[in-house]
This record gives sequence, structure tokens and C-alpha cells, in this order.
Amino acid sequence: MGHNLNFNERTGKYSFFSVQEKAWHGLGQIVTDYPTSKEAIIHAGLDYEVIKTPLFTRAQGMGIAEDGTVMDGSEIEVPNNFANIRSDNNTVLGVVGKDYQIVQNNEAFSFFDAIVGNADGILYETAGALGQGERIFITAKLPGYIRVGNGEDVTEKYIFLTTSHDGSGSITAAFTPIRIVCQNTLNASLRSMSNVVRIKHTTGAKQRLADAHKVMGIANTLSMELEGIFNRWAKVDITDKDVKKLIQLALCPNKETYELLRKGETDQLSSVFTNTVEDAFAYAMTSDTQQMDTTKGKLFGAYNAVTGFYQNVRKFRDDEAKLQSIVMGGTAQGRAQKAFDLCTDFAKEGTAIFPFN
Repeated sequence: MGHNLNFNERTGKYSFFSVQEKAWHGLGQIVTDYPTSKEAIIHAGLDYEVIKTPLFTRAQGMGIAEDGTVMDGSEIEVPNNFANIRSDNNTVLGVVGKDYQIVQNNEAFSFFDAIVGNADGILYETAGALGQGERIFITAKLPGYIRVGNGEDVTEKYIFLTTSHDGSGSITAAFTPIRIVCQNTLNASLRSMSNVVRIKHTTGAKQRLADAHKVMGIANTLSMELEGIFNRWAKVDITDKDVKKLIQLALCPNKETYELLRKGETDQLSSVFTNTVEDAFAYAMTSDTQQMDTTKGKLFGAYNAVTGFYQNVRKFRDDEAKLQSIVMGGTAQGRAQKAFDLCTDFAKEGTAIFPFN
């Protein structure tokens, strides 16, 4: 897969760091100990500010302005539009409106520090910048674990944050559990709450960003709920046939495909969908992490079949596309949520949830 990591010409390094693990595509910095937020900013090459400056264009040909001055290719300020510029190299990162409020890189890290009340409670694991530095991302590990079964199947708790300086998208913070044995991102939202907080880059964004207890509340509530749910699923038996049905429903892309499944007209299904289902089912049946007591023939394994397929099998255009799909509300996250909802219903109702034989 390709990468879109920013190369910082000032330092001669890629803007990315990782703790102990191999850096992204062998690029960036590997550090042995978890850094403080101030150290992480430097390791990741994020020690620059973004400046909001007036935007100008040039007059075309000769003309007379309202005040009577002659316009002969001179600069004209574009009203209510501004350029966001990196302070260290004057690169234009994007064009924004008058209400856009910059959230500096160090403020994003301060948000993490505030989550648990002090800088010692959170472990910065990766951070970096994409493109010209217009998008940054941070992953940080929270204290504690989600333990399934006898405690050997462990899921770590992370918060992921991404923000942009180009005017596209919101500041996004998400609670993201990751199953250690296979690095599955077990994205799931309860029907009563989301695992994501989105904050617009408008007036008041800094104040809302500082309201970090909301994200910590999500992390605490979801981690406790998910530990109970996953442990129940690890005791619910499911046949291989029903695993495949669950995968088909979770990956179903549209109503037409759903109707074909319901009618049993599998020969009419697209080859793309059929092959995707077969690949996910093969992962469910053969992956080492699917042979554990918590997953083999168990509903927890059926859920992991979908999340693990996207994390470990599915090919993406590049790492940024994978990040978008799995963590930032893309297709993979939507399919994982569908699988979570199906498993929730299966645990209550069994095969009654499946509309086809």
C-alpha cells in the first residue's frame, strides 16, 4: 500500500512516530518509551503552527475600483476567505471561511492530556501528518483492558483523534478498542450512544474540545458495556452456516442484494459480493485468532470475522484509505457496526434474525 505521510524538509524526516512497533512503511521515527505530549509533537514532526491569513487574487487587465484607483494586475483581497499557512515553511494547507477556528496541533494533544486529568494517564502510541501537513492524527492508549473469556483474549482501549487544517471535515475523536491478538479494530456503538465525537472548526471549537470528559465518559461506558457483551458472545454457540449468513448480511451493500439473499437466488449475486463474502468466511474459519476458545464456533468469533476481514484481509488503495474506512466512519466501520447489531440480535433471538435459509 502507498502512504501519504508528510515529508518535513526542515528536519529531513517523515512526520510520523510509533512506539516500539515498526514505523509506517518503515518511515518515520520509532521510539522505545512512551513520550509526553511535548515529546510526541516533536517526534511526529507536528511542532508547527497554522496561521490564518487574508487571501488575495490579482486583477485581470485594466479597470477602475470603486474608490477610483486604477487596477492593473494589482492584488485584490478576497472577502471572507482566508488561507491556512504552516508557520515553518509557508505551505498553504487550505482555504477557509471567516468563521473557521484553527485548532493548533499542540491543542489537539492538550485535549488528550485533559481526558484523564493528567499527562501521565495516557500513552501516546502513534501520531503523524498527512499530505502537506493539512491533516494530523493521534492514537493514544488508555489505562486498562477489555478482557474476554479466561482473560487471555485481551482488547486494548484507544482514543483516536484526527483534525484537518484545510477546511475539510470536523475534529473527530473516537473510542477505538483494538483486539491484541490480531490488531482488530473492534469499532462498535451501542444503540443508545455513539463512540465518536465530532466538533466543527467554528467559533467555540476550542471550548468544546476542552470538554474532554465527554470523550472519557464514552470510553468508560463503552468499555464496560463491551466487556460484558463480548464475554456473553464468547459463550453463545453459532454454526458455520449461520456465521456465513451473518457475514452475508453484514456485508450486504444494498436492497437488491438483500432481496436476492432472502429469495435464495445466490446465483444472481454479483461476483464481487460473492468473493468478498467467501474471503471473510475463509478468514472466519482459518485464521489462528479464530481458533481460540472465545472465537471458534462462538458469536464473538462471528463478529471478529467481519472486523478482522477488513483489518487483515481486505486490500485498500493506501493506508489513508484504510484509516478512513476502518476508523473514520467509512465502509468498514459501517459493516462492523452492522455485524455488531446482528450479533446483538442473534444473542437474543438466535437464527430467527436471518431472513433466509
